[in-house]
Amino acid sequence: MFSLQTIFGSGAQFYSLLDDAATAAYDSAKALHAMMREGDRQPALDAFKLARLRERTAAEKISQALVDSYITPIEREDIEALGSALHKIPKQIEKFADRYALATQHLAHIDFAPRAAMLEQAAEVVVQMVDELERMNLDRMTKLNEKLRSIENEADRLMLELYREIYSGKLDSLQMFLLKEFFEILEKAIDRCREAGVVTYQIVLKNS
Repeated sequence: MFSLQTIFGSGAQFYSLLDDAATAAYDSAKALHAMMREGDRQPALDAFKLARLRERTAAEKISQALVDSYITPIEREDIEALGSALHKIPKQIEKFADRYALATQHLAHIDFAPRAAMLEQAAEVVVQMVDELERMNLDRMTKLNEKLRSIENEADRLMLELYREIYSGKLDSLQMFLLKEFFEILEKAIDRCREAGVVTYQIVLKNS
């Protein structure tokens, strides 16, 4: 006798595809941090384009699997919500990289590395959370959620320091504009990681 699982599949491919999307987002954040650590910080956009392509490929496969699958390991709405949240991370990072490439000559004096490092840390935690999703371990997921929240809080503190610099009167109008714009893009990228983490945590909370 064949079980329904044998006929329709276990739905486990969704976890793998979500892992792929989360890893692509992390690779994008890692590439940005590496670029900001370089002495000349010359933008090499191929890594960001590749990460976005990998994420989009995973997103397309998730959408198709939702159409093709009779059963899913978690609610379809949750899969869609997490896929959407993961999609926004490399999109935001690529936005930073593209604009940075256009304004490099005006940004040599600005150190983005500390905030980029926090973004990489946040994206790494998201990978860990998505990887843990299949096990539905609430205790483990709670610890990761708190870790991600801590990173977000530290990023907010760094942003306050940034605003002190912006309003110090030491910068010209163009420097003020660029400093504010680029750090806000980084802040939003960290927020996107936090949003993905919250969705993941809520899925486990609902299913535990």
